[in-house]
Amino acid sequence: MIDFLRHNFRWVFGGFLLTYFSSIGQTFFIAASVAEWKQSFNLSHGEFGQLYMIATLGSALTLPFLGRLVDVFPERTVLLFVIPALGGAALLAAHAPSVFILLIAIYFLRLLGQGMMTHIALTATGRWFEQQRGRAVSLVVLGHQGGEFTLPIAFSTITIAYGYQAGWLTAVMALLLIGLPLAFWAFSKPRIASQGSAENLNIKDERSWTRGQVLRDPNFYLLLSGVLAPAFIGTVIFYHQDYITTFQGWPKQSFALSMSLMAATTTIVALINGVIIDRFGYRTILPFFLLPLASCCFVASITGGTYILFSMMFLLGVSYGISSTLFGVLWPEIYGVTNLGAVRSITVSAMVLATAVGPGLTGMLIDNGVDLPAQMRILGFYCLAATLAMICVYFRLKPKTA
Repeated sequence: MIDFLRHNFRWVFGGFLLTYFSSIGQTFFIAASVAEWKQSFNLSHGEFGQLYMIATLGSALTLPFLGRLVDVFPERTVLLFVIPALGGAALLAAHAPSVFILLIAIYFLRLLGQGMMTHIALTATGRWFEQQRGRAVSLVVLGHQGGEFTLPIAFSTITIAYGYQAGWLTAVMALLLIGLPLAFWAFSKPRIASQGSAENLNIKDERSWTRGQVLRDPNFYLLLSGVLAPAFIGTVIFYHQDYITTFQGWPKQSFALSMSLMAATTTIVALINGVIIDRFGYRTILPFFLLPLASCCFVASITGGTYILFSMMFLLGVSYGISSTLFGVLWPEIYGVTNLGAVRSITVSAMVLATAVGPGLTGMLIDNGVDLPAQMRILGFYCLAATLAMICVYFRLKPKTA
């Protein structure tokens, strides 16, 4: 791993920066200011939830069109548009004078932060790395965990001392003064396999599908049945953390502690899984990657002490560690890299859509008398059914030949 980083630091570091600063558009970061926005605009919990869902759905519908830019322009050029625009959206969110402007701000935060920043990072990594793609992706996606570890603490500290608007302003300054120049430097030189490397990139290969061909491929929809599960279920758990702790009678701070366990587990498993994929191929992981998530759901359906919470979040961390690396490798391995931006924009859009639908759907079921543990049990059985679909895809896909 050290030798790999020594030869590929700038590209891995650039991808890491993008996934790290994508946190500005992630649910966990935006949620830190929900109380202030609800108070400022006199919004109920349900009203803000609808606003957030509309903004997220809008970003999911836009992303397939915007995501194609990385197939047309160099990544560094796209960055020069996306990062400043994300900074502008953050400033707009901090100083929104009306609910409508707040809706627009959150729409761009979700589109450019959660959507495009992650999309650019994983598309570039998938395109630039071939034989060591799993290892590269496993390092790039750690930016998400880095953001979860550091940004909530930093934001809350600044907010307590100076107010939430100062927290957003600090995030914008870090994005523009640190993220933009360093990411542009890292991506200003496209990666080409070194002369002494056994890796031989062939960007225009016969496996490259167009987006239309992908959308007509039955395997794509079978894959989506499994790929969307971690995003949907993870968002449901995070969104309903207050409900879960109250329902189970757990201390409120226990969920924050369990998040640290989840993040640490995700990091370790992602690094291990990257090595496994490089050595044995993504097909080795594909049939089994939903089993930890299914176990997480079944554990979450049990009533008991906080050991259930920590077991649930440990299993979610295992699931996230496996899936984050697998998803970065899956699409370029199956559909090639020439149109990877267009292909990945569909999958990222679908994931954003899942994160929008999850909280609203499960909240509606709770209002109609279906408690969350019962829903988690159903989701566990869904993961088992989706596992059968992954096994089907495993046999339908041909192993990659050298």
